[in-house]
Amino acid sequence: MQIALDAMGGDHGPEELIGGALLAVRQANLQVTLVGNQHILQAHLDRLRGGDKGLSQIKIVHAAEVVEMGESPVEAIRRKKNSSVVVAFDLVRQGLADAAVSAGNSGATMAAAVRKLGRMEHVSRPGIASIFPTLKKPVVMMDVGANVDCRPQHLFQFAVMASAFSHIFDINRPRIGLLSIGEEVGKGNTLVKETYARLAASSLNFVGNVEGRDVFQGNVDVIVCDGFVGNICLKLSEGLAEAAMQMLKDEIMKSTAAKIGYFLARPAFRAFAKRVDYAEYGGAPLLGVNGIGIICHGKSSAEAIKNAILEASKMVEKRVNQKITAGLAANAQDEETVS
Repeated sequence: MQIALDAMGGDHGPEELIGGALLAVRQANLQVTLVGNQHILQAHLDRLRGGDKGLSQIKIVHAAEVVEMGESPVEAIRRKKNSSVVVAFDLVRQGLADAAVSAGNSGATMAAAVRKLGRMEHVSRPGIASIFPTLKKPVVMMDVGANVDCRPQHLFQFAVMASAFSHIFDINRPRIGLLSIGEEVGKGNTLVKETYARLAASSLNFVGNVEGRDVFQGNVDVIVCDGFVGNICLKLSEGLAEAAMQMLKDEIMKSTAAKIGYFLARPAFRAFAKRVDYAEYGGAPLLGVNGIGIICHGKSSAEAIKNAILEASKMVEKRVNQKITAGLAANAQDEETVS
């Protein structure tokens, strides 16, 4: 399996991205193509020569340009046709890579994927899914930022696509919840109410509305919402996890007894920190395009990049896109009936 990695994206530079690629090839039977400035990337690889067997599974494809974080995504993709993120998705289009991973400008990553790979049949708008830790097992939320203004058919398609993606967790019939302000039928805004009717009339395993407090309970496998709400949930969750850890540290430092307690409970604290760390889940898959793309956090560590690469390879192995295509086709009649 061949994974293309935008090796110029992200806040930490090529060294961290290459580190993630090495971790991935050591752990799985795959190859990684680093896409970016060949001279810079080769210099980093040369410093690693001699002691790492994983280097034989890594190659470089040159890309002279880089889309910076502050650039307008669509304009940058149009102007910088030889940028690392565009070339990475072009490798997928040509069949020279099975998936592309980027920690660069997320808007540019999505724009490059749509431009190079195109949308799947029956998909009005591709969306971004994210994996949330819960009390039971991970839950997939979609959309988390790609589409801030949605119509009911978009959320219906998000439900189909996120359900197919959840198969990477070996869930055969995912339970789908619609994010709303109340569990009861009829709660929510017009978008939620109309989406509810579509989901209820479909062959999907729709269990009804879920509230914000239910997100981390793990009682559903998929949570559907528009990108505006989903992105707020995502950023709120990240901030809450960081704040909770800092609050605990602050309280621990206030007394000797608390410090002793922390010393005894360190394994539990480490396990908690790992459980809520976004790096453990790699990146967010862009679903609805004719190929596989993973959008990573700009601050992704080598560990996060490794997990994103492994996530991409698992999506290929589990034939997620084929399941999305089948799901959309199977539910197209249901959608038309409600429309």
